Amino acid sequence: MHVAKYLERLKATLPHPATLYVFGPDGVVYTVSRDCVRRLDPTRRAEDCIEMLRFIDSGQYTQYLIGSAATSDHNPANATFKLGFVRPHSAFTPHAHGAEHFVLSMGYASCGLYDHERATVAHVRLIPGSLLYIPALMPHSFNNRADSPLPLVIANTGMGIDHDDYAITAAMAEERARSGDETAARLVAALRQLEAEMAVDRLHVEVSWRERIALLLRRLAGVLEGGA
Repeated sequence: MHVAKYLERLKATLPHPATLYVFGPDGVVYTVSRDCVRRLDPTRRAEDCIEMLRFIDSGQYTQYLIGSAATSDHNPANATFKLGFVRPHSAFTPHAHGAEHFVLSMGYASCGLYDHERATVAHVRLIPGSLLYIPALMPHSFNNRADSPLPLVIANTGMGIDHDDYAITAAMAEERARSGDETAARLVAALRQLEAEMAVDRLHVEVSWRERIALLLRRLAGVLEGGA
């Protein structure tokens, strides 16, 4: 799939205000949301430097996703950043986090995102190098479509995996709703719909023949780079 067509398809699919970051092989990063597709290339395009910060040396740039340049022991961001692995051809139980998340997928994955505005599930195919922003309390689930482990890089604000609100499943939401939790009650139907659609939508289990060839080429590239 041509990258421009892929980005435009994502723009039409993603629910607001989810944002997807796509890392190209040429060092360009594309940010995709319901409103726009934006190219980030600060080392080669002056217009991309406006919202960037100097990164140690002149000519190097950075942009904080969580926290700020002033983050320190005296000014904590209260965020976590972690690495995870998903078993081949498996998925997380649909859930919602009590805090915002950024998830970098380095394999052939997919994600179901509940679109509150449309009351539908957005089924998003992810290619290696896709960084997805998931707002707090947006029901979702990640799938590994490939026959190899899926590495993920995850950053989130405010809570670790032991927190009661880290991953709210449909069963948890139903239990809380019975206790009068209105937020949980609103999540129940969305999570149940997500469970049903993720179980039958073929997008979440298939790796296309184009992706299989690309995977072979990526593996070949890894062999070549490892011997450089």
